[in-house]
Amino acid sequence: MPSHSEPVRQALHAGGAVVALESTIIAHGLPRSRNLAVARELEAAVRAAGAVPATIAVLDGDPRIGLDEDGLERIASTDMAKLSVRDLPLATARGADGATTVAATAHLAAHAGIRVFATGGLGGVHRGARESWDESADLLALARTPITVVAAGVKSILDVGATLERLETLGVSVAGWRTSRFPGFYLTDGGFDLDWRVDGADEVAAAMAAADALGVEGALVVANPVDAAQQLDPSEHERVLAEGLERARAAGVTGKAVTPFLLDHLHRATEGRSLEVNIAVARSNASVAGAIAAAWAARS
Repeated sequence: MPSHSEPVRQALHAGGAVVALESTIIAHGLPRSRNLAVARELEAAVRAAGAVPATIAVLDGDPRIGLDEDGLERIASTDMAKLSVRDLPLATARGADGATTVAATAHLAAHAGIRVFATGGLGGVHRGARESWDESADLLALARTPITVVAAGVKSILDVGATLERLETLGVSVAGWRTSRFPGFYLTDGGFDLDWRVDGADEVAAAMAAADALGVEGALVVANPVDAAQQLDPSEHERVLAEGLERARAAGVTGKAVTPFLLDHLHRATEGRSLEVNIAVARSNASVAGAIAAAWAARS
């Protein structure tokens, strides 16, 4: 059984506000020169919004719902496997360590009774998926998991249009946070309209309650765009992404290796600006998720 940190255990017992945070962004998404500090910042942003942070990871085979300072430092400083839902039973049985992806974090959070989760960006359908069948496990996990996920859309290195189509097919609700356009992670506007928008935390909490009453079991994605002043320059983004895709093709990079290859290219080609956007996105999502969790707790 997963173990809970004492602050998370107390908050859940009292019906308080709790926000799940993934650990993959700490272990794999950020450089070690910054990752621990950012992990602390994300937890602080959740607290400032009135909720208790629950960073989730697997340590010594124990799924941890909420990490203490030692746990955060361990995730940030140790080479960790990346665990999706399918990996959890094996990692637990073998006593392994691992950072949880969006899919695994959502699963463990919902299992623990946490209804709100903040991440950076969702996984999705990869470019060229018609040939490779490369699609993130995040999508199917969200279709099966009753949780509200605050994310800045999906990274632009993916096939954003196909990802939105898959989310629709899988029955995952998507609403823009104070916008009617789907965000593009590094960009405020990802180029696609949304059918729904929400303008405040109380509105999201009302939608969550309606989903419960109607027996809707899938996730609600709250798509929170990065502030326009913090986004990558759109023309630079388009140019750098095109360069990265061409370099990946020329180098024969395929499958799981494509995403880290392109993210590394973006980081280098933008001289670190893409990393700063990534961090700004994560901070904003943690803050919005904290407000939603507080509104959800106030309904009970």
